[in-house]
Amino acid sequence: MEYRKLPHGTEEISVIGLGMGSIHNASEGEIVKTLHAAVDAGINFLDFVPSKACAFGGYAKALRGRRDKVMLQVHIGADYSSGEYGWTTNARKSIAEFEARLALLGTDYADFAFVHCIDEDADFDKVMNGEAWDYALKCKQAGTIRHLGFSTHNAGIARRFLATGMMDLGMFSLNPMYDYTDESAYGKGSADDRAALYKEFEAQGVGISVMKAFAGGQLLDAKASPFRHALTSYQCIQYALDRPGVLTVLPGIRGLSDLSELLGFFDASPQEKDYSVVGRFAPPETTGVCVYCNHCQPCPAGISIGLANKYYDLSRMGDEMAKSHYLNLEHHASDCTECEHCNKRCPFGVDQMSRMREMSGCFGI
Repeated sequence: MEYRKLPHGTEEISVIGLGMGSIHNASEGEIVKTLHAAVDAGINFLDFVPSKACAFGGYAKALRGRRDKVMLQVHIGADYSSGEYGWTTNARKSIAEFEARLALLGTDYADFAFVHCIDEDADFDKVMNGEAWDYALKCKQAGTIRHLGFSTHNAGIARRFLATGMMDLGMFSLNPMYDYTDESAYGKGSADDRAALYKEFEAQGVGISVMKAFAGGQLLDAKASPFRHALTSYQCIQYALDRPGVLTVLPGIRGLSDLSELLGFFDASPQEKDYSVVGRFAPPETTGVCVYCNHCQPCPAGISIGLANKYYDLSRMGDEMAKSHYLNLEHHASDCTECEHCNKRCPFGVDQMSRMREMSGCFGI
């Protein structure tokens, strides 16, 4: 397992976590076995929003004696009073449901409490100026909530949450379909705007936990994909992990078989994870924009081109730490021999050599 550090904390989060959207398809016994196997494999980050309330019992049993080995996203605004998933901005109902989830688990804290699924400005205003947010702040002060976060599908709403300065993690829908097309209501925001948003997350030290990495399965099916080309789950996961700010990807699983396939990501070859084919689908306005995919590697001069580009872009956005991260790289832009290897391999048409010259001038090395 690989881990990434939470910027506003000391926690190390597994780069693959588990979503709960489909786990209700398994029996309670298989849910327990699946979660035990996930934790044994090093997965330590779990979402806590299933499609049906019946899944909670299996989670509760699975985490008995293992609560300290995992971190949970518990959402304020997810309503299971009917037995099915529901969404609410009613403060009292949101608080009651949040406390019911903690009681079910037999735990006295949530690692991350998320303001749940806010996609409209009116809903943001209601929740963030109301009793539910006041409750979250009090719980944070008391230690019942260790970190505050949010979930949204809307880039503009994500920025409103970031502007509060109170967030440690944001759950956001992220995949090539949402980044490069307007085929879904979940992919709100232009390609350039969404790319900028991920950099804003990273610059402000707010991590991203990724939902809908496969676009609900559409990207895995050539007939359903707007690109008319099927990507693999491993390509989608790697794509998400390469975006700035991303800490973890949370695919939904239905049981042990799905978990086994998911864990195969760590044994997959670089070629199996290579998503550079996305460059053929990207709209014209994204040509020439580095997405840090590292398809240009290996660099004969040893430069970590994707990382160098990311730190350069973050520095230009005002991230004061980005320069020091760049300087800590083993090789720098000034080592570029302009052999054109990277330009020939870049699927997004980036003139990497020009960027290396700019970078060297900007950072002085």
